[in-house]
Amino acid sequence: MLIAGDVGGTKTNLGIYELTGEANRPVVEATLPSAQYDSLESLVSEFLKSTGFKPEYAVFGVAGPIMGSRATITNLHWIIEEDQIKKELGLKTVRLLNDLQAIAYGIAELEEEDLFTLNQGSNTTYGPIAVIAPGTGLGEAYITRSTSSRHVAHASEGGHADFGPTDALEIRLLSYMLEHYEHVSYERICSGIGIPNIYSFLREKESYEEPAWFSSRLSSAADKTAMIISAALDTTTPCELCSKTLNLFLSILGSEAGNLALKVMATGGVYLGGGIPPKVISAFPGSPFMKSFTKKGRLSHVLEQIPVHVILNPKAALTGAALFGLEYLCSPE
Repeated sequence: MLIAGDVGGTKTNLGIYELTGEANRPVVEATLPSAQYDSLESLVSEFLKSTGFKPEYAVFGVAGPIMGSRATITNLHWIIEEDQIKKELGLKTVRLLNDLQAIAYGIAELEEEDLFTLNQGSNTTYGPIAVIAPGTGLGEAYITRSTSSRHVAHASEGGHADFGPTDALEIRLLSYMLEHYEHVSYERICSGIGIPNIYSFLREKESYEEPAWFSSRLSSAADKTAMIISAALDTTTPCELCSKTLNLFLSILGSEAGNLALKVMATGGVYLGGGIPPKVISAFPGSPFMKSFTKKGRLSHVLEQIPVHVILNPKAALTGAALFGLEYLCSPE
């Protein structure tokens, strides 16, 4: 049997799979709060004890860079090593994937209802696929495909690349951010940690008024990003500052998604993962996202032909980790 996991700083999704089964049909699955455990080994051990299963293989998608067979998790103090997991849990083989790699592998299992299409485009059968995922941070990955039935997902830390403004407003945003950070990446702006930065910039430098009723709520909010997004989407009690924040966020996300599409020539499509896009689906149609995505000068016509989809299935990373295990790790080929 195979155990697969999507390991994040807040929660970890786990599933157990028959080696002859399907990646989207776990025998048993569970979600556990990551921060309540001192290691991945202790979390997985408790899960296995509760199920009674003893798998031989394991694949874990982790929210952090993989260096060799070792990884650290963003927002946790865990250090994860393949050999240590194998030893403590008595497994035959363990493989770590970047969480965006896991999402990328999971794309092969997505159904039509798992996607919200922003641009139909013209899909190239064996063209590369790009994945960009704004959640707490900004993850990026890409897929290469061949005439075989398999494809390969590649990890990237492109979200930490330098933010490149595209107009006067974004230039002012960059100047504001440089007052607070030595290095301004796309993740500093285009992510869950970035949305409050955009909000503060518009309030402090662009003279957008912060409503008194919202100011009192925001100051005591544990999750300021969620509060800003909620207010931006609230049509009954409008908050212009929040709406402008979300609009600028989507514009910059579109621009960076287009950058990634050009860099890997993603004629197979661009997929938006992460926790934020599904929450703001209603804002996409009237936003500048697609305009920013295709605004690439002489190459604009190329971007216009690239399909763009939002991944709605929250288990895509778990399914991808399982698919990698079943097809690449446990396969006799």
